[in-house]
Amino acid sequence: MPNLILGIESSCDETAASVVCSGRGILSSVVASQIGTHRKYGGVVPELASREHLRAIVPAVREALERAGAGYGSLSAVAVTEGPGLVGSLLVGLTFAKAICAARGLPLIGVNHIEGHIHAVLIEASAAGTEIAFPALALVASGGHTHLFELPIEGRYRLMGKTRDDAAGEAYDKVAKLLGFGYPGGPLLDALAPHGDANAIRLPFSKMKGNALDFSFSGLKTAMLRWVESRGMEAEIAVRREMLRAARHPTTGEWLAATPAGTLNAIAAFQRVVIEELLRRLDRAAEESGAKAIIVSGGVACNQGLRRAAAGGRFRCPVYFPTPGLSTDNAAMIAAAAQGKFNRGEFADLTLKAKAGLTLA
Repeated sequence: MPNLILGIESSCDETAASVVCSGRGILSSVVASQIGTHRKYGGVVPELASREHLRAIVPAVREALERAGAGYGSLSAVAVTEGPGLVGSLLVGLTFAKAICAARGLPLIGVNHIEGHIHAVLIEASAAGTEIAFPALALVASGGHTHLFELPIEGRYRLMGKTRDDAAGEAYDKVAKLLGFGYPGGPLLDALAPHGDANAIRLPFSKMKGNALDFSFSGLKTAMLRWVESRGMEAEIAVRREMLRAARHPTTGEWLAATPAGTLNAIAAFQRVVIEELLRRLDRAAEESGAKAIIVSGGVACNQGLRRAAAGGRFRCPVYFPTPGLSTDNAAMIAAAAQGKFNRGEFADLTLKAKAGLTLA
């Protein structure tokens, strides 16, 4: 029998709500972004994120229900992100979800944010009639996470590798800020990278002791810092920062005009190393696990350079990416990830807590 699950996501800086039917049909997906609030600070400010969630949570849920043509009375359960994430942000979504469940007598389902990203791929594959084979690998790469999991079967996870310092998306944002491009930096660096020569500048790959499937991006970030410091780029960077102070957002063409060839080469080289770091570990993990499918999700999955490289015949098994709208934080993935728990009757009570450091495996 079909069921409707309301998903709520508020782990970082986007307030999201969605209604999903039986774990595969997205009836609505609403995302209220806070980028405009945090851009001037060069990154997410936790206290401001919490305040923005408080403003956006009621309108987001109301709009999600309206778009789905659903009311609280037609819901089967409410799913909410319980972690990992910013604890203040998590508390807003969690508290609102509890209030709905208490008032309407609905089951409450707590969902791991990282598991949600994996289900962003699974829900779209299911809706398209595509069967993802198991065992599978899942790479979740975003501003806050870079984790590599083996999935022996759907719903079971074994952690194979994770970042020891910066997440991949965080490295993009920090390098973009260093070069004067502001926040968020990942999409812009991805757009600029094809205009540079990735082989013109040599940047280091990480050398891992211990688990070879772990990630590290701090050395690459430091190499970019040293490259900037060695070139006396203050005037060039000042031009771009002045562009950011304008009351509008520069186009990619305007950024290109303000970025010399040498800097474009550095951006291209940086992107090449990040992508290669991710794909080398996927390649090795696929050989070790005998994976029949690879899932790549999280905000970095929007990166066009990564998508092109992964689709270039490097892997023996199919590689699945979510559409851009489901790559970044959203609530449809939370509702989809909750379906299995709903089927098994794994419900939380109203003592469910926000867990900033929640692990998946």
